[in-house]
Amino acid sequence: MQSTQTNTLYAGADLHGNNVFLSVCDAQGTELFHRRVPADIAAVSAAMEPYLGRISALGVESTCNWYWLVDGLRDLGCRAVLGNPAKMKQYSGLKSSDDRSDARWLAEMLRLGIFPESYIYPRQTRAVRDLLRRRQFFVQRRVQAQLSLESLLCRYGTSLEGGIRTWTQKEIHALGMAPFVEMQIETMLEAFHGNDRLAKRIEEAVTGFVEPCGDFKRVQTVPGIGPVLGMVILLESGEFSRFKNAGNYASYCRTVKSERTSNSRKKGENNRRNGNPYLAWAFIEAAYYAARYYPPIQSWYERKKNNRLEVIAKKALASKLSKAVWHVMNGKEFEMKLMFG
Repeated sequence: MQSTQTNTLYAGADLHGNNVFLSVCDAQGTELFHRRVPADIAAVSAAMEPYLGRISALGVESTCNWYWLVDGLRDLGCRAVLGNPAKMKQYSGLKSSDDRSDARWLAEMLRLGIFPESYIYPRQTRAVRDLLRRRQFFVQRRVQAQLSLESLLCRYGTSLEGGIRTWTQKEIHALGMAPFVEMQIETMLEAFHGNDRLAKRIEEAVTGFVEPCGDFKRVQTVPGIGPVLGMVILLESGEFSRFKNAGNYASYCRTVKSERTSNSRKKGENNRRNGNPYLAWAFIEAAYYAARYYPPIQSWYERKKNNRLEVIAKKALASKLSKAVWHVMNGKEFEMKLMFG
């Protein structure tokens, strides 16, 4: 009679936009099955049906389109795990590789117990986080429209009094511009207001979701963090308990230096982009506001800036704030003197 371990199977799925290459191996590493199927959970389920009950885990590379596959497999009762692409490169001396070898490697790493598992963001809040990311898209387009409009007016040696939000068709027409120039102003103004309206609509919806959560108020006790940055930090961080310490969280926020040293000498830099870009932006923004509105932080920042470059001082402040957030979200109160003297 075969043991339970002998009956255990491991699977890998090399995911693409329009298809998935599947591979299944046994406990000895022998490939039992491989097939390319359409990118559809029904097709994946039909192909894997003879093996689903024996599969210990199915590995999927963390790409931009993993939601449907991982969620679908978990609904079928299969333990689907995400893998960190930066940590799963195969032997560089391979003469050839293809989708089959990639899927096979995912299954093999699971079998060997070396699969670099990534965090799977909770499904119930994933859409809220992604919605907030779309807000940043509209805010950027709003700023682009404003800058383009200001550049246009500067080109003709004129400007409008007051803020861009108060401009009306009457004021634009009073400038006396040529018809096509006037149309440029009107379209840029319309683009500004359109993107502004969409950004505010998203902000209101996400605020209504996170406001009842006590953590939303708690994260704002850290200097420089207001409602918008608080939403970004909460939703992008996920479960704070998954970070072992403040340093790990700061690294995930891209607020620590990335360098490679040997014999106490710098030999280069490692992956500076490893981490969450939205948190990196949020803590740089928080550092800007903290240094501007909090005198103790401003004094610390000025001393740091005098000894080092301004960009390094800003990054150092962002790092301290990210570590402060980790401590605050793990139950401690923020103490200004403890962090900035």
